[in-house]
Amino acid sequence: MWKSEVFLNTVRFIILVLVQVLVLDHINFWGYINPYLYVFFMLVYPLNGNKALLIFLSFLLGLTVDMFNTSGGVHAAASVFIAWIRPFVLKYSFGVSYEYNTIKVNTAPFPQQLVYVASMVFFHHILLFSLEIFNTQQILLILKSTLFSGVFTSIVIFCTLYLFSRKN
Repeated sequence: MWKSEVFLNTVRFIILVLVQVLVLDHINFWGYINPYLYVFFMLVYPLNGNKALLIFLSFLLGLTVDMFNTSGGVHAAASVFIAWIRPFVLKYSFGVSYEYNTIKVNTAPFPQQLVYVASMVFFHHILLFSLEIFNTQQILLILKSTLFSGVFTSIVIFCTLYLFSRKN
């Protein structure tokens, strides 16, 4: 990665942690809808970036959110999981364009962006809420929390993506 990308990812990491723990963690609609914008970091990490570094940074990001929320590592586990499956999701979302590194998430067609963001958010949330609730008798609560928080998180991510995307 270039020095500007390292700087940009460092600033993005810090800002996402601050926004998540200072603002978004205090939003709780109807008791189970909460946006998790920090997932945005894993979504927009450079495609040609170091994959092991992404997994490590995802762990740090999730662990930092866990430390502020005293949530016992569920955010770290979910973040590492989506960082690990990211290449597979990119491949089925963007196809050949991903294999040749000719795609950028913020300039891709909207249907491909939607598949990518929704898949990553769904995988993150299903693991997050499964580990957080950790009770098979509460499967409906897990699915309801995953669905509604996932939709809300996806909307917040798309707003952020379009708000801060560079216009060519």
